[in-house]
This record gives sequence, C-alpha cells and structure tokens, in this order.
Amino acid sequence: MHDLKNRTGPNVRTGALLITLLAALVWLPLAATAEEESWVATWTSSPQPVWDATFFAAPAIPSALRNQTVRQLAKVSLGGKRVRVVLSNEYGKTPIFLGAVHVAMAGEGGTIAAGTDKSLTFGGKPSVTIPPGSPVVSDPVSFDLPALGRVAVTFFAPDVTPATTWHNLGKDSTYISGDGNFVAEPSFQAAQTTGSRIYLTKILVDAAPGTRALVAFGDSITDGDGSTADAGHRWPDVLAARLNKAGAKVAVLNQGISGCRVLRDRMGDNALARLDRDVLSQDHADTVIFMMGINDVGWPGTILVPKGEAAPTTEEIIQGYQQVAARVHAHGMKILGATLTPFDDAFHNWMPLFGFNSPEKELQREALNKWIRTSGAFDGVIDFDVVVRDPANPKHIKAEFDSGDHLHPNDAGYKAMAEAIDLKLLGVK
Repeated sequence: MHDLKNRTGPNVRTGALLITLLAALVWLPLAATAEEESWVATWTSSPQPVWDATFFAAPAIPSALRNQTVRQLAKVSLGGKRVRVVLSNEYGKTPIFLGAVHVAMAGEGGTIAAGTDKSLTFGGKPSVTIPPGSPVVSDPVSFDLPALGRVAVTFFAPDVTPATTWHNLGKDSTYISGDGNFVAEPSFQAAQTTGSRIYLTKILVDAAPGTRALVAFGDSITDGDGSTADAGHRWPDVLAARLNKAGAKVAVLNQGISGCRVLRDRMGDNALARLDRDVLSQDHADTVIFMMGINDVGWPGTILVPKGEAAPTTEEIIQGYQQVAARVHAHGMKILGATLTPFDDAFHNWMPLFGFNSPEKELQREALNKWIRTSGAFDGVIDFDVVVRDPANPKHIKAEFDSGDHLHPNDAGYKAMAEAIDLKLLGVK
C-alpha cells in the first residue's frame, strides 16, 4: 500500500484543486436557484375532521368519492407567475389516490376560463397517492395568477376515496360530478354543489422579494359565516383588497374554522392544537390577527357540546389566550388581539341553539374584551366590538350589520370590520 504522504506532489495537488473548483461551479447555480426560489401561501383553508353522528348537523359532503370529479373555487390574495397546490389527507385513516389534479382561472359558476387550464404533477407524475395524516404539494407550474383572482382547482378520484378531511364553511362553491373524469373540461354537470371543501388546503405562489403574510386566526366570524357565497366578502377578503390597493406585498391567509374554540375540539381542532399547523408554520408569515372565544362562551348549555362537558371559566379562556400569544411571540411573530363582537339574542328564534346567549355569558364576553383591550398580552388591539355594536344597545350588533342570527355580520358588517383595521398595525404605511 502506498503512503498517502508520497502522493501529494504538485500534480496531485493541482488535480485536487481542479476537482474542488469544478464542484463549486456545479454547486453554485444549484445553491443560487434554491436561494432564489421562495413560496408563500396566497390562499389557505384550515382542514377539519368530518364530525361523527353524535353532532347535530350532518356533513354537507359525501362520505366517499368514486369515479368522480371535484372542482373547487378559491379567491386568492397575492398574484404570481407560478403556482403550487396543497391537498391534505390529514384526518384520513387510509391512503387516497387522485388520478389527476388541474388548476385554472375560474369562470362563471363551476366553469373555468378558456386557455388557462394547467395539469399539475407531483414528483413529475400526473397522479398522486396521499398517505394518511399527510399533505402533498404539487410541483410548480407556470400560471399567470392575478392578485385577488379566482382560481379553480379540480381533481379526479377514480377509486373509492373517503372524504375525511374537509373544510365545512368554504363560502365558495364546490362542484361534484357524477361518474367520470372531467378535470380538463370547461364545465361539467354537477351531481352535487356544496359550500364545503374537500382535501384542498393551500395555494402557493412564487414570492417576490419582500413578500410577507398575515394569518387571520379565528372562528366562524373569520370564516365568513353570514357573508354572500362566491363573493369574497369575508373580512379577510376585504382586508386583502385593501392591502392590494395600498401596494403592499402581503398575503392574507384565512385560518378561520366555523365553531372553533380556544380550549375544546368539536367542529375542528381547538386553537392551541392547530396553532402550529395553521399559523406558525406559514412561510413568510409575520403577523397574526387573533379573534376567538365566542364559542367557548356561547356553546355551553346548547346541543353543540357533548353531554357532561364543563363550561370553561373566563380565567381558563384567558389562559388559552396567553398561550397563543406566547407561542406566536416565541416564533418572532406579531399578534393582534381582536375583541369579541356582540351576540345578544343570538339564535333566539332557532331552538337547536337556544341558550347560546344569556346575561351571564354576556358578562363573560365583556370580561374577555376588557382583558384583550388592557392586558398588554398582544402587540395591538383591533376593536371589532366597537365597530359593529349598536351604540344604543352595545350588547347587540347593529341592524345594518346583522346577517339575521344576531351573531354573524353580513357583507356590510365584514366590510366595516376590515376597513376599521389600521394598516400601520400590519406594517403598511
């Protein structure tokens, strides 16, 4: 065996130097590409588990798909020249197979705009198997996506495919076909139209330098209950339009779940359980608008809660708020607390939810709002309560902002909420 020391002459050293330089030349373009490529969510929808038969309302989606096409609409915040789509089987117990997934600009109803349809791939393949408990992200595809544009994501499920991961209150229509693969068709006959989402959780765009994201983290009032479907009139939608008009490169990610609570599961994971997934893991996100707690207050004593579930105290809800704020701050992010809007007489004419409001629950809401305003736990406060309450009866939402259930605002109420947000709190001048 030759001694290595005897092989370090000029020729050997020169050869080693050339190899090092060649490796650097090969590596540098790859490193530059990886560094330059940056993605940000322009639209999100928090996944939920399909609730069981003990819940009073049945899910608005089929329990499974088979040889069916599903087309879902979404209004984005930021635009871009390339997109990726994320689909989730988070609550599934078995793998799901999708034979094809397409993206296009949405037309009227369930149609797609001519000349915009693109087939998505996953690791270069047009089909994908999503393991249980997992999301998948598509490969990038060139796609001219305007800011505030409406996108259609269409997939084909050829086999029996359990629909176990969904989003209940989509506020955009989902079209489910009868038998057949219609992913590339401009339109198809829908066997079912629903306001819920299936598997679709995120749309990403290539981020321009300096792009940021803010996360609206809340319940049905963030989710847009009471707003007009397919119109983009939820308060985060209106805020996205304001930011776009101001020229800000800020994506608005709506992570509201109707019925979500700070401390308990039921219509979705509780706030503390889903905080990492829905907020802290969002690329480029630096700000959170947090509005939650009205369901922790209102649900006890109604058919919404499992039998025997104890009502949380004000102190317990506040402790939940503190945990959310602490974890957001630990990730170097800013959090703005939003006050809870009035709910006097909520659901008063609908017996299943009779008891959602009471004098004792109103006192709890007021105590939570006082803490949100004065505790200093948040980096700023957005006083949605003041924006939508009736000055003559502060426990009640203004008539012109009331969707009819005395809890959820209508389009005008959501517009007023979004317009009341000081953009300086969001780092926008």
